[in-house]
Amino acid sequence: MTRKLLSYGSFLFLFVLALSAHGQANFILEADPSVASFFAGKIETKNLKQHIEKLTSDEFGGRETGSDGIDRAADYLQSKWREWGIGYSPGTNSYEQNVRFTWSKWEELIFDVNGKTYEHMKDFISLPSQNINAPDLHIMEDIIFLGYGIDAEKYSDYRHANVKGDVVMIYPGEPFDRDSLSYLSGTKESTAWSSDFELKVAAASRAGVETLLVVDPAIRQRISDNRNAVRQTLTYSDPQDEIQMPNVIYISTDIAENIIGRRKKSFIRHRTRITKTGTGRPLHLRCTASIKQELSGTSLYGKNLIGYIEGTDPNLRDEVVVISAHYDHLGTRGSSIYPGADDNGSGTAAVMEIMRVVRAAQKEGEGPKRSVLGILFTAEEKGLLGSKYFSENPTVPLQKIVADINVDMIGRVDEKHAQDPKYIYVIGADRLSSTLHHINESTNETFSRLEFDYTYNEPDDPNRFYYRSDHYNFAKHGIPSIFFFSGVHKDYHQPGDTADKIMYPKYMVVTNQIFHTLWEVANRKERLMVDVQDDTIYDR
Repeated sequence: MTRKLLSYGSFLFLFVLALSAHGQANFILEADPSVASFFAGKIETKNLKQHIEKLTSDEFGGRETGSDGIDRAADYLQSKWREWGIGYSPGTNSYEQNVRFTWSKWEELIFDVNGKTYEHMKDFISLPSQNINAPDLHIMEDIIFLGYGIDAEKYSDYRHANVKGDVVMIYPGEPFDRDSLSYLSGTKESTAWSSDFELKVAAASRAGVETLLVVDPAIRQRISDNRNAVRQTLTYSDPQDEIQMPNVIYISTDIAENIIGRRKKSFIRHRTRITKTGTGRPLHLRCTASIKQELSGTSLYGKNLIGYIEGTDPNLRDEVVVISAHYDHLGTRGSSIYPGADDNGSGTAAVMEIMRVVRAAQKEGEGPKRSVLGILFTAEEKGLLGSKYFSENPTVPLQKIVADINVDMIGRVDEKHAQDPKYIYVIGADRLSSTLHHINESTNETFSRLEFDYTYNEPDDPNRFYYRSDHYNFAKHGIPSIFFFSGVHKDYHQPGDTADKIMYPKYMVVTNQIFHTLWEVANRKERLMVDVQDDTIYDR
C-alpha cells in the first residue's frame, strides 16, 4: 500500500499545485492528499444504503425520541461501532449518554396586577422550559425594579440590592451612557449581557430571585415566535437543575406601566440616573399582584451515542474533532410512520460510514493525528436538546474540541437545484474560523468539485438554518462549526421521506467532501484558529 500511496501522492501533489494557481493560492492543505484520497475511496454506497434502509424500516417506527423504536435504532448503531472496534469516549464505559427529558405544559397561569387580570399569549408569555411548577397563588405587595438585571464587575444592578425571595422586574439589553457607550464594554458595542439571556437568569438565581419579570417592548413578536414552545415543551433534566432558578415571565409595557403606577416620575429618574452614572439601584414599586404558574409533566428517556477514535500523534491526540448528526425523527402520527430517510438517516449514515473508514485508517497505522469523536444526537427535532445536553455535559472538555462537523439532510435536492444536484449548502464555516472555511473550500477544489451554496449562511437568512441544527450548540460555546445541508424538499417532515428517494450519486460526493474536511482538520499541525467575531452567535 505504501508504494502505491507514494506514487499516487506525487501525481496528486502536482495536481494540488496546479489548482493553487487559481483560487487557493494563499491556503495550503497539510494532510497527505494521497492518504486522504485512498481512504475516501473506501466510503461505499452500499454501506450508506444499508444504514438508511435499516434506520427507515418499520421496526424503528420513525425514531421518535423516547420511543422503543429509537432505542432499537440505537442498539443497531452501537452494534456496528462494536463490530468496527470503535472505542468509548475517554472516562466513560459506554457509547450511551443518557438524558432524562420532561414533557411540560401549562395547566393554569394567573397574573393579576392592581385588580387587572392579564391574558397569557396576549399580554405576557411564560415558557415551560424557563419555569418550574408554582401551583400556589403567590400574592405580593411589592415588585422591585432592578434596571437591566446585570451583575458584572463594571456594572451591577445587584450590588446594592437584597432581593432574595422577591419578584424582580428588569429591562432587556444593557446600559449605555449619553454618548452611546456601554458601561460594560466601554464602546458602542453591546456585550453578551444583551444577547445571552441565561447570564441574567444566572445572576437572578445567585441573588435568590423568585420570579423575573422581563419587560419586552416587542412582546407580540416574542409571542408569535414561541407559540409552539408554550403548548407542550420537552426539556431535559440536568444536574444543574438542582440549583433553584427563578421563574421567568416576559411582560408587555402595559403591564410594566401598571406595576409602576404612581411612581412613574421616580421610575424615570431612576432610569436617568443609570444613564448618567452607570449605577444600578433597586426601586421598590408598591402594587398588589398575584402569580400562579401550574405545570404538569411526564418523563421520558433518550440517549446520545458517542464513539471515539484516538489520534495517532501523542502531542495532538488530546484534541478532538467532532463529527455529528441527529438520529431521531418524528415517529408516527396516527397510522403513518415518518421514516426520516433524508432527515436525518442520510446524516446518520454518513457519520457511521466516515467513522468506519477513519477506524480502518487507524488500524492500518494511517489514522488522523487528532482524535475523532462521532456523536449521534437524540432530540434534535425537539429543539436541539441532545446536543445542548452534550455541550453542557461534555464527555471531553469543550476546550479540547477543535471543531464540529455537522451533517443534517444531505441525500436529496431542493427545488432550486433540481436540475443540478451536485451541490451542498454550507452553513457556519466562516462564522468563527476563517481557517475552517478555507479548509472546506480547498478540499472541495482538490477532491470533490461540488457547488457550495452559501445562501443560508447569510446572517439575515429568514429560515435561520444556522440556529436549527446541532452544530449551533458547539458554535455558541466558541467552537468552530460547519453544517452540511441539501435544503428542504416536498417530503420534509412527511411520511414520504423514504429511502428509495435518496440520490446516492450526489450523496456519495457530499459524504466524501465531509470526510476530506474532517481529515484535514484532524491532521493539521495547528488547531483551527478562532479568528472571527460572530455577533449573531446568540441571536436564536
